[in-house]
Amino acid sequence: MNTRTRVLTGTALAVVLGAGTFGAVSASATPAAPAKKDSDKNFTTSTHLTIGAATRAAQAALEAAEKENQKVTVAVVDRNGNTIVTLRGDGAGPQSYESAQRKAFTAVSWNAPTSVLVGRLAQAPNLKDIPGTLFLGGGAPVQANGAPVAGIGVAGAPSGDLDEKFAKAGVESLQK
Repeated sequence: MNTRTRVLTGTALAVVLGAGTFGAVSASATPAAPAKKDSDKNFTTSTHLTIGAATRAAQAALEAAEKENQKVTVAVVDRNGNTIVTLRGDGAGPQSYESAQRKAFTAVSWNAPTSVLVGRLAQAPNLKDIPGTLFLGGGAPVQANGAPVAGIGVAGAPSGDLDEKFAKAGVESLQK
């Protein structure tokens, strides 16, 4: 491969990687654009939790756990279950990462704390078979005007009640 070909190939690769990185950063940091016309029925506007708010909520949940000497992981997901931020506390177990994400997804999907959803398994045991869900205490929905916009999941404490207490501390931090 001659020098010119290597330079062109390197330049093309740099442009592609730069564009991909810019697109990923832009997609995660930019709120959804509202529809241009209020009369256009083909579009809807939705509310999203900002990365700053998600980070503050995750940090508040982690700090609540640390005050009680609990080693947990906190995940915040958007309305669609996409991870916004995950904070793994010092010493948190390896299973806590995925569990926190799944609890957050479960809470936002049903717009209810996961401890409440555990009770529904008695009437509908197949709920636990839905991919990506985890019906254990530790997930709490984040709401805007009563509608779910995000979920906070915490995993790693010795009980789901503690995990959920810490998740709710994250939700409460958003209301201050």
